[in-house]
Amino acid sequence: MTSAIVVGSGPNGLAAATVLVRAGVEVTVVEAADQLGGGARSTESPLAGLVQDHCAAVHPMAPGSPFFQTLDLEEMGVRWAYAPIDAAHPLDSGEPGLLHRSITDTAAGLGRDGGKWETAFGSLSRSFDRLSPVIMSPLLRIPKHPLLLARMGAVAGPPPALVARWFRDERARSLFMGVAAHALQPLTLPLVTGIGAGIIIAGHAVGWPVVEGGTGRFTEAHISMLRAQGVRFETGQRINRLYDLPPTDITILDVHPHAAAGILAEQQPQSDRRAYRKFRPGPATFKIDFAVGGGVPWRDPEVGLAGTVHLGGNSGEIIATERQVASGHMPERPFVLVGQQAVADPGRANGSIVPVYAYAHVPNGYTGDATEHIIAQIERFAPGFRDRVVGLSVRTPAQTSAENPNFIGGDILTGAKSPLQFLLGPKLSAHPYDTGVPGVYLCSAATPPGPGIHGMGGYNSAQRALRYLTHRAAAKKELSTP
Repeated sequence: MTSAIVVGSGPNGLAAATVLVRAGVEVTVVEAADQLGGGARSTESPLAGLVQDHCAAVHPMAPGSPFFQTLDLEEMGVRWAYAPIDAAHPLDSGEPGLLHRSITDTAAGLGRDGGKWETAFGSLSRSFDRLSPVIMSPLLRIPKHPLLLARMGAVAGPPPALVARWFRDERARSLFMGVAAHALQPLTLPLVTGIGAGIIIAGHAVGWPVVEGGTGRFTEAHISMLRAQGVRFETGQRINRLYDLPPTDITILDVHPHAAAGILAEQQPQSDRRAYRKFRPGPATFKIDFAVGGGVPWRDPEVGLAGTVHLGGNSGEIIATERQVASGHMPERPFVLVGQQAVADPGRANGSIVPVYAYAHVPNGYTGDATEHIIAQIERFAPGFRDRVVGLSVRTPAQTSAENPNFIGGDILTGAKSPLQFLLGPKLSAHPYDTGVPGVYLCSAATPPGPGIHGMGGYNSAQRALRYLTHRAAAKKELSTP
């Protein structure tokens, strides 16, 4: 029987295992940590009874991904939960920018910029069912919908700082820039808009949901499904070289390119190994899980209805702080992302004590303490927040990196999403999942289309592996034919 080993049990590793086992391949998943799931886990933090997501929390790209279309979430016992407002961006003065699932409602809240928002994102979100397979696949190929991709390129190609100038008022500019900042890159670079544009378009099409009960509930259900189909799991097994693994037909690596270069060593062609070793990490995050009595006292009540809140001030301030972080300097007022998953999923709270997830963008390998920076940024837009905190748990970049080797220096995106790395992954190739070693493929968030629980890196790499098996079988048949 054809066999495969998947190294790493993050969302992409599990997606690859799903594609392979459904094709009749005998699959084993090997995980270095003692717990499966990578960054797609949940925990009780900082107090018992509060459900907090470990890393992956809000999932605008997942519901519409081609891989998720192959899953029966209802049968798996997984349900999406939605906040009344997808995302909010409060300002020091004036009304906040609000991102609704409805593009009409979003545009209505942006005054004279509403029409421009509709022009930029409306037709793309309405075509998301056709756009999603294109943007969630390698882009160095002839696209199925070139005109649709060209329309997205008009928004996603220019630097975010330039796109923001399309809007006349600060409310729309800051709302857009707050989403663009998810790239953790200088917002004056081209193509950096791709991540932000993608999740805005996806949000208007399918929303920004959370998993009811925590992201880990999806991961647990996914693993249970795979076990039922015969997939074996081994934890606490760190793979340092390919020869550490038993002989197999297919190997798929859900690891950082640096780790893949070490595993493949001299078996990998020199040009591929060099490209993997040159793959650069991006900025880091400093995360705090808060337990908050009564929730966050936002100055504007509508912000309290948002599942995600971006704290960075106006668009100019966001540009300046992201530039500082990328250059290795810690800003006094860093960009802070606040997750209010309990707004969509009240079962995560414990009575009046609400879990709140927050992280600041910080330089890679940052060794300082950003706790006060984060609290001060929340307090800036929610006076009295500090007094409501009844518990907190901190995760530094060093702790993040130690827990998950894919997150080098605290980089939760598995590599800088700079223009070329975001577009191409670790090397210039029409087949970014190929490692150069026959039968071995890379599927981590370092490969297109990047981070998230959408599973498309694993889905695409496993499809590539199945084509390899088909071609190999055909070649063997041809050789054996008299």
